[in-house]
Amino acid sequence: MTIERMGDSPRRREDARFVTGHGAYLDDLKFERLTHAVVLRSPHAHALIRSIDATAARAAPGVLTVFTAAEAMVDGLKPLRPYAEANVQTGEPFAFAAQPLLASDKVRFAGEPVALIVAETHAQALDAAELVIVDYEPLSAVASAHAARAPDAPQLADEIPGNTCLDWHTGDTAGTEAAFAAAAHVVSLDLDNHRIVMNPMEPRGGVGTFDPATGRYTLHVSSQNIHINRNHVARSLGAEPKDVRFVAPDVGGGFGAKNFAYVEHALILWAARRVGRPVKWIASRSEVFLSDHAARDMQARASLALDAQGRFLALRISSLANLGAYMAGAGGGVQTFQYIHLQGSVYRIPSIALHVVAVVTNTAPIGVTRGPGFAEAINVVERLIDAAARQTGFDRADLRRSNMVPPEAMPMTNAFGFEVDSGHFAESLDLALVRADRAGFEARRRESEERGRLRGLGFAYHIKATGGPPDENVDVRFEADGTISLITGTQHIGQGHETTFPQILSTRLGVPNARIRLVQGDTDAIPFGGGHGSSRATYMGGTAIWRASDEIIAKGTVLAADALEASETDIRFEDGRFEDGRFEDGRFEDGRFEEGRFEEGRFDEGRFVVSGTDRGIGLLEVAALGREKGAPLDTFHAWKREHMTFPNGAHVVEVEIDRDTGKVDLARYTAVDDYGVLVNPMIATGQAHGAMAQGAGQALMELAAYDSASGQMVAASFMDYALPRADDLPSFDLGFNPTRCTTNPLGVKGCGEAGAIAAFPAIANAILDALATLGVKGFHGPATPARIWQAIQEAR
Repeated sequence: MTIERMGDSPRRREDARFVTGHGAYLDDLKFERLTHAVVLRSPHAHALIRSIDATAARAAPGVLTVFTAAEAMVDGLKPLRPYAEANVQTGEPFAFAAQPLLASDKVRFAGEPVALIVAETHAQALDAAELVIVDYEPLSAVASAHAARAPDAPQLADEIPGNTCLDWHTGDTAGTEAAFAAAAHVVSLDLDNHRIVMNPMEPRGGVGTFDPATGRYTLHVSSQNIHINRNHVARSLGAEPKDVRFVAPDVGGGFGAKNFAYVEHALILWAARRVGRPVKWIASRSEVFLSDHAARDMQARASLALDAQGRFLALRISSLANLGAYMAGAGGGVQTFQYIHLQGSVYRIPSIALHVVAVVTNTAPIGVTRGPGFAEAINVVERLIDAAARQTGFDRADLRRSNMVPPEAMPMTNAFGFEVDSGHFAESLDLALVRADRAGFEARRRESEERGRLRGLGFAYHIKATGGPPDENVDVRFEADGTISLITGTQHIGQGHETTFPQILSTRLGVPNARIRLVQGDTDAIPFGGGHGSSRATYMGGTAIWRASDEIIAKGTVLAADALEASETDIRFEDGRFEDGRFEDGRFEDGRFEEGRFEEGRFDEGRFVVSGTDRGIGLLEVAALGREKGAPLDTFHAWKREHMTFPNGAHVVEVEIDRDTGKVDLARYTAVDDYGVLVNPMIATGQAHGAMAQGAGQALMELAAYDSASGQMVAASFMDYALPRADDLPSFDLGFNPTRCTTNPLGVKGCGEAGAIAAFPAIANAILDALATLGVKGFHGPATPARIWQAIQEAR
């Protein structure tokens, strides 16, 4: 058996299961006497419900029941409340209306659940849904944040006067105004960080069961945050969290869309109790578009003040966020924590003033995706810097470099008092520009011009705080068969935790990775957990593993001293080493290259030794002794973070544009990122590539568009909503410039979101660089051929 440690890049062990069809996704699970549910959704974006007649539907073949808000009210079900109900900084309550499990008197977005039909088969449930008669009285709808703020805008809820959940001024207003008054240069932009739908490969869904003997609910669910979501669903059911179990074996992607609880989670469990059989519901792709939590959807008016030498003096931003029909999950929390946390990014900006407004509209609720709040903030500052360079004549890279916080000033504290522990920002920028061959760009531009195409270069620097929910735990159990169960409250949804978490434990304990079995995705397996979001798993779960290992070694030292008849002070733990090993260098032989390999030798597993002697005992032997003596090495460790990690880096892109059609091709993509200590460089690279692809999708093609008059979504299928495919993307060139994170013992930083944050402004900056000679100064939305062609025509 081999030991693969932090820094190694073994292949993902879970992939063998996935590619051979042995994954345990929701639709793979088998249940006896399974029934099927269909959600009847509102066809209107805004309407009063006058009546619901389900008589014919209840009498349809195979139908077991039809539930409406009337039945939910009789059973005492409660609406879903947001996870953050007040301004994170001030404690001031948000104005919000909780989301009903089923709409009763009013619907507020097209796709809102109105009834739940349960039948023997999915087809029968679909047929019965068409027989439910709902008498709607359509109302005027608002589909954009600006429309929701209009004086005569239709009001979504009495609890939200003026449709406004949050209207907040924060920062140094006086200092900002003084800096702008004295500035040599002021640049301003109107920016639209448009709405997107995440579209995980596996749609949302659940299979609910209820055990009348114990009074317990169980939901097998496709979710990335089961403990916290379980708690919110339990509240809606009127149950204690201990009486609700969530299980998520394998999850086919999340991207933030599965971060929070949904009304369907509670409905399926309630239906299982009422029907007395398991109830299954999996969203159709159309339901994903209509009802999944969307992301982004923020407009901003932003200005940057500079002195004559190009030093940043102040930043002023007025932002308007569309939260959708309901404040879901952390919708308000993002506006008052993530969005303000790193305003100003990695740059020294003495004064920053923010005006943050969040409103409700007749659209699907907003949730999160990679870099929520941070992506919006980074887009503002990176777009402003490029605009300032064009306006003042400063070089774009020099302007960034001269305003970046230098390494000797770390840790840095920004204008809002938040601290960043580590990073070599200017160095990473320079490495990225060299790696991208910025010096050779003009030659590539001329070559593109010879082919009749426009070429542009753009770059952006990203930073994000990662950590998510502050509490995490791990349970390490030494089993009788010599294996170790590693039980975590974090979740894997495709990131490779079955490979990387054992690498962390192997690094500390010197145990072969094959002996370690990761257990996760079950609220009964461990008391609590923060799931996966905010690139938290390796930081939070890894820290718990590291600290649990310290405790295991301390317990083992006592047992080893007794077994070796030595003083505890003489016992030393060795985490494994090569014995008598010899490495044969790589060489060319018969015209081919043979890579280096170990010849002879063996790996000695982790063991306790008596200092100054050759006497020792293996860790697993000590674990067996501990079981015999009633002093097992099994260790549970829980902790609460006080700090975050701060991945950062520079992304450099080149685009080519067909001036006749407006089509944009992403020609080159280079990045140098700082993710601290890399547990598995190959997996970190894959995570970064995925984020780059998502960011490129938003920049070039993705848009969750609504009709402004009716509030109907007009991009509710893959016929109208484009996702990036392999031929839309170049080969990514990613390098690393790690600085050790000081907020955790591993030194790691979250690596899953950076590309999505950086790609959006970097690509926009490259497009505007390509179009500068035509006089194009800006565009809104994704850079589709139609939008770029229109921008070119308007400039002419």
